[in-house]
Amino acid sequence: MQFDGVDMVKPATTWLRGLLRAGKAQQRTARKLAKVLFAPVPAQSKPKRKPASATSTLKPHSKSPPRARKKAAPAPGKWLASHYVPLPELGTLPGRRLPYFLYIPQREPSAAMLARGRPLLVMLHGCEQSATQFAEGTRMNRLAERKGYAVLYPQQSLRAQARRCWKWYDKLTQEGGGDVRLIIGAIEQVAARYAIDRTRIYICGISAGAGMAHIVALNHPQLFAALGLHSGPVFGGGHNLIGALNVMQHGAATRVDTAIDEVLLRQPDFPRLPMLLLQGQADQVVRPVNQDQLVRQSLRLNRMPADTVVTAYRVPASVAGSRTPAHAYAVHDYQVGKALLLRVAQIEHLGHAWSGGDPSLPFNDKARPDASKLLLDFFAGQRRL
Repeated sequence: MQFDGVDMVKPATTWLRGLLRAGKAQQRTARKLAKVLFAPVPAQSKPKRKPASATSTLKPHSKSPPRARKKAAPAPGKWLASHYVPLPELGTLPGRRLPYFLYIPQREPSAAMLARGRPLLVMLHGCEQSATQFAEGTRMNRLAERKGYAVLYPQQSLRAQARRCWKWYDKLTQEGGGDVRLIIGAIEQVAARYAIDRTRIYICGISAGAGMAHIVALNHPQLFAALGLHSGPVFGGGHNLIGALNVMQHGAATRVDTAIDEVLLRQPDFPRLPMLLLQGQADQVVRPVNQDQLVRQSLRLNRMPADTVVTAYRVPASVAGSRTPAHAYAVHDYQVGKALLLRVAQIEHLGHAWSGGDPSLPFNDKARPDASKLLLDFFAGQRRL
């Protein structure tokens, strides 16, 4: 039997070239992600910044560089700095410490708060944000002063992640390890030191902080009365850096139901977990498909029946030239009996930024709705029994 050497080499060469092209494409993707995640942080004096990311964030979201600003007067309450260090296990060194900041309102607590304690809100920042920047940008402490909330701001350390990213895509973290234990430890430490109402503890975050807040609540649902996610990635996907980027852009369709089923399998008595989802419809970093999939996860997690009552309404944008700009947004409320278990807010024209925040700080859009107010309004009707 004779073989034509030319005919044999041609298909093999074509296959090899295709393999090399695929390899180069993967390398380009890996280099792009590595550049985003691990490139040196630019000097503060540089005005140009890029959009934020849930894995690496990124620079101010605003279309123009941040302008020089006068710092607003801080809220009048106490702004305390501390940290949590887990007790070492026998024969081991002390674990990594978690810095945090705590706001305690100056306003005297109401009679009900004197009896039960203050409600506590836990706020998780995004990548390349500090806890203090997150507090200033969201203006949450000013609202907390009026409502009587204590506000806890855990801060990812630069030693743990060079851009202060919470590792929401890490599988062990998703199962309750890693930073989850540190955040829970900080919450318990604050609740033990101050008069906190254990039936009114809430957690929320933006971007990577939203992903982390979701994970903390899923692993410790008995601790939280409600959860708020702003521009957050869907739960359960990623598991590595390239996978995280894929989730941010495309969601995690193959893991949407499975990830929640795994949570329910580990915790058969999982209680209801009310949730507020906020998402900019022009977000190119964590795309709106993530919110769609988070809605599905919440319906499954809360075992909502097919006949769940859904109420929808739309709030219009402000008129052109208004001194108080506002994006239009749509709201869908999912209610079972008298319990509001899910509120979904879809904000038109909003990119990857905190809605209604201080635009002179990274990752904030000045146009309403005010995400901080929406969160506290939603939390006001939620209590862990």
